Amino acid sequence: MTRQPINTLIVAALLTALGGCGGDLVAPEGPQTNAFLNKVDANCGKLTVGAQPIGYLLGANSNDTYFIDETSKLAAGRIDQSTYASDINAFYPAGDNASALTCIFAQLD
Repeated sequence: MTRQPINTLIVAALLTALGGCGGDLVAPEGPQTNAFLNKVDANCGKLTVGAQPIGYLLGANSNDTYFIDETSKLAAGRIDQSTYASDINAFYPAGDNASALTCIFAQLD
């Protein structure tokens, strides 16, 4: 079974929905960010962040927009790897996120 790339329209809708929350909450939406999220999904999707697989957090059935937002900020250069790791570990304290973070960082160009 092959994984389908995440639907960029769903990501756009989620990011747009958060846009009204103010400030620098949402990273810019665009082809580079969507490509990065697809790459993370394809290469790291089976690893877990907290108690959830990355593929689920990036999927249409998840109502968790924090992971998409933080990962989009990382892709756009709005936050560095250290800040990203700190944010993810604080928001998803269950389990060991080290393997997932290593994989996500490996997807950066």
